[in-house]
Amino acid sequence: MATKKVSKKEEAKEVSVPKSAFILGPRITEKAAYASENNVFVFNVAPDANKIQIRKAIKDTYKVTPTKIAIVVNKPKTVVFRGRLGKKSGFKKAYVTLKKGDTIELN
Repeated sequence: MATKKVSKKEEAKEVSVPKSAFILGPRITEKAAYASENNVFVFNVAPDANKIQIRKAIKDTYKVTPTKIAIVVNKPKTVVFRGRLGKKSGFKKAYVTLKKGDTIELN
């Protein structure tokens, strides 16, 4: 029996995880504040989230339509602090561009 090839878009549709699980929260920084003036909002997202899942989560949570999503992954780094080795945790963030006129209230 032949198996059907499943695309990434179809895989994202089949996942039954709550959509809000992909967005960990807004990223509140100076850079994010300046970006929000140009209708770009920054969110911390789950390490396994992709653009399709993030788009659906933004639509469901904030009731706005994203036009573009850019994802940035920061890898964990080894650091030396006071002569001892440590680790900075890595993270994943998404830059979400909205349609003109749409906005998200971040408090």
